[in-house]
Amino acid sequence: MIVTSATYRQSSNHRPELQQTDPGNVLLARQARMRLPGELIRDSALSVSGLLYPKVGGKSVKPPQPEGVAALGYAGQVKWQQSAGKDAYRRGLYIHFQRAVPYPFLMNFDSPDASATHCRRERSNTPLQALNLLNDDVFFESAQAFADRVLQDSPGDRFSDRLDYAYRLVLARLPTAQEQERLLGFYLEQKRNLEADSEKRDALFAAALEGVPPVEAATWVAVSRVLLNLDEFITKE
Repeated sequence: MIVTSATYRQSSNHRPELQQTDPGNVLLARQARMRLPGELIRDSALSVSGLLYPKVGGKSVKPPQPEGVAALGYAGQVKWQQSAGKDAYRRGLYIHFQRAVPYPFLMNFDSPDASATHCRRERSNTPLQALNLLNDDVFFESAQAFADRVLQDSPGDRFSDRLDYAYRLVLARLPTAQEQERLLGFYLEQKRNLEADSEKRDALFAAALEGVPPVEAATWVAVSRVLLNLDEFITKE
């Protein structure tokens, strides 16, 4: 009932008339703008990419994490056997939490210390978070799958058609004229670079898509990484 109420579904835009009457939003005259918890940021990336496995219940899972992290705990006695198949793409709620060496992505996004009780989570904003969104295994794979989805399912083959479709999936809106212009410039620059560097192109997207040139697929992975790193994508408005 809360999430379907008119109060909860308000915009977080700050209206001038509320500046004096309710500056702290005590009366809930607008939505609270906040960054999503780490689990939901990961879930969102998996969801828009089409990778999310929505199974409910069951054992904890161990998705990919940076090499060497598990070795930091208990003189190397902690083992992290990565979950196989679809289990690696389950919701962040089910990620195994090893207190000695907790899952680094969640810790970078302010997951609380599991050895103490917390009444609420802190929310920080650090460069390491942006690096996670660009380079973490889960997000890189999500960007690849998202590019695949855009190239396969977009209603048109033009860049503008594909960008419109990508924006609807990621931000539930269409891009502005300025966003279209800036991303087109980024797209063309990346395409030129990847045409001249086959090794980098294959590192971004090695699979072959029917009717899609390899450089086009790799370029859309680069665009997808930008979209999944937008502040608007990881923020609840």
